[in-house]
Amino acid sequence: MSYIRVHGANQNNLKNVSVDIPKHKLTVFTGRSGSGKSSLVFSVLAAESERLLNETYSSYIQHQLTQYEKPNVDRIENLPVAMVINQKKLGGNSRSTVGTISDIYSSVRLLWSRVGTPFVGYSNVFSFNNPSGMCERCQGLGYVEDIDLNELLDFDKSLNEDAIKFPSFRPDSWRGKRYLYSGLFDNDKKLKDYTEEEMNTFLYTKPRKIKNPPDNWPRTAKFEGLIHRFRRSFLLNDNFEKKRFLTDVERVVTSQKCPDCHGQRLNDKVLSCKINGASIADFTALSIDDAILFLKNLDDEKAKFIVKPLLEQMEALSYIGLNYLTLNRETPTLSGGESQRIKLIRHLNSPLTDLVYIIDEPSVGLHPEDIEKINEIMRSIRDKGNTVLIVEHDPDVIHIADHVIDIGPGAGQHGGEIIFNGTYEELMQTDTPTILALNRTHQLKENPRQAESFIKLKNITKNNLKDVSVDIPADLLSVVTGVAGSGKSTLIKTGLGKSEDAIFIDQKAVQATSRSNLLTYMDLFDEVRTFFSKQTGLRKSMFSYNSEGACPECNGKGVIKTELAFMADFSQICEVCNGTRYKKEVLEATVNGYSIADVLALTVEEAVSLFKNNEKVVSRLQNLEATGLQYMTLGQSLDTLSGGEIQRLKLSRYLDSDAQDKIFIFDEPTTGLHEDDIPALLSCFEQLINQQNTVILIEHNLTMMTHADWIIDVGPGPGLRGGKVLYSGEPEGLLNVENSVTREHLKRYIKNSSF
Repeated sequence: MSYIRVHGANQNNLKNVSVDIPKHKLTVFTGRSGSGKSSLVFSVLAAESERLLNETYSSYIQHQLTQYEKPNVDRIENLPVAMVINQKKLGGNSRSTVGTISDIYSSVRLLWSRVGTPFVGYSNVFSFNNPSGMCERCQGLGYVEDIDLNELLDFDKSLNEDAIKFPSFRPDSWRGKRYLYSGLFDNDKKLKDYTEEEMNTFLYTKPRKIKNPPDNWPRTAKFEGLIHRFRRSFLLNDNFEKKRFLTDVERVVTSQKCPDCHGQRLNDKVLSCKINGASIADFTALSIDDAILFLKNLDDEKAKFIVKPLLEQMEALSYIGLNYLTLNRETPTLSGGESQRIKLIRHLNSPLTDLVYIIDEPSVGLHPEDIEKINEIMRSIRDKGNTVLIVEHDPDVIHIADHVIDIGPGAGQHGGEIIFNGTYEELMQTDTPTILALNRTHQLKENPRQAESFIKLKNITKNNLKDVSVDIPADLLSVVTGVAGSGKSTLIKTGLGKSEDAIFIDQKAVQATSRSNLLTYMDLFDEVRTFFSKQTGLRKSMFSYNSEGACPECNGKGVIKTELAFMADFSQICEVCNGTRYKKEVLEATVNGYSIADVLALTVEEAVSLFKNNEKVVSRLQNLEATGLQYMTLGQSLDTLSGGEIQRLKLSRYLDSDAQDKIFIFDEPTTGLHEDDIPALLSCFEQLINQQNTVILIEHNLTMMTHADWIIDVGPGPGLRGGKVLYSGEPEGLLNVENSVTREHLKRYIKNSSF
């Protein structure tokens, strides 16, 4: 047997790890959250494979590719080219759909151009991104946007009084000055007093030069009406500024289905071409399963050579549990788990072999019913002659491993070691934290809290939900279950989305840059800098790497990036500050032997003892510990956190708050959590409930279900086969609901139970 051999890996918390990983096998990496699994698999193996592959390209090509730092490892032998299948959302914009991202839509366009009647053109005209095929009114988007003037303007104010209610149009901003300095308006006149001509000039003037402008008007600038400028800046492009001011854009901009194409994106001529009475837009609006039936009922000799591969692609999507999706579903609306499964499908029929596939928690977002199908996909990728490496916590995925590498024993400084390397059968004979968790027995909650009042969700109709109502008990722990695509998230988010008492704690990234860290998010960096200032006598601003204390060489970034024209940018750790980001004099100012850089390198757990006399700092750090994030360092950049870590970080901010009578909604809070870390999360939920709050979990994890006071099961299947509340009540009652797939897996999970 041949191996990928890792020698001396010290990346992040790894402790000089050397390990042999069998090739052409399916290896699962397990261990506590923060133990070092991702450091070994992604930061060492995947990063080094991609870095070395990139080096084989020309300098010009390298410049276009993602740059990877050389990992902290002595050497790696026999490393194949890596295919990384992560949970990063597919992204894109409203022009990117399930059909386009999977290349299925290309075949669908070909089918309609060859078989559809009347003939309207070749396959390109069926593209909503093609000017000859798109709806002229909405330009192929399917919706039209308008600007709500009452949200953009305060008519009771003048330009000097900040009448434009948008951050980048404030009187002191460069955009605001384009109106104040134009000389076209009385800047003290309230907008409600403008004449019709003045208002038209202010709002709708197309870009033009100003005659005899004031002295403070830029010489080369053109005056442009507010509506034109706003539309160009924030509606026509998905640019950085739109993302930066997204909350304000969503407030000001209204969106509605295009009145011409009714959301179908294409023009009338293209939509007139039909197969068995269905236009191409009708077909892409069908669920994957219904679209498969449509194709199977298509009896046309010309269509056969197009339909056969098309059916294979769509049946693969259905098999992997995405049968509820439609081809016209926009990719930004897909979850990380859905995105990951689409990526998997793209590799399923690949002729490439002898690669290493690196897959990050493929069970995320999946009901136990769907995990077996994912397992088969991963086994088939292995059987084609590839090596498959999986980072995973789910027992059903660990069970199929040819080989298991367990990393631990704990998290952060307590992890980073290989504590087991062998077969699944050999793992079962050990007592590592992973095997202790796998062997633990489970029962439903013996004495669930009794419901005294209910939150009533009434007559919800959205996606696959049709007039659905359900009562959710207040002040209890409720778990909402059901297969992926059954309607769980739609039910809760639609039903509670407009409630002022609802707090959604999701896994979406927080607004962060490489200069944002754990302390800044917890509002503690100022406290820590004040502490250092008082103890050392230096000004507080000296302890900020974004301000006076920044290393003059790297400007507080810790790295020096050198642009080499047509070659790839070259990054290296700053030699002046050794990556600490600070000036020499700041690093020399220590408290109890610690510099500010030393403190930022501490884990949350280590920092608690250092700040034991500062109640505010200790309290917030202990909240982070309570959610299982004790292994993270205080200076860790927020843009490096996983979705599960982000969710637990958000939760920690509520643990010492006086939140009461709120409804906390968590979407799959066990993401990225080892079974041994779940009790810590449960304690946080108990704390919120003890403060008289309601906690609702949208969750697939069976351990979480056994701790529920109340279970709501949605299904029975995904898409059109779901959308019904099958059960709502105490957990024991779910075991009697025959058409519930959740029931079958929960019964299997409960060992030595009296039920």
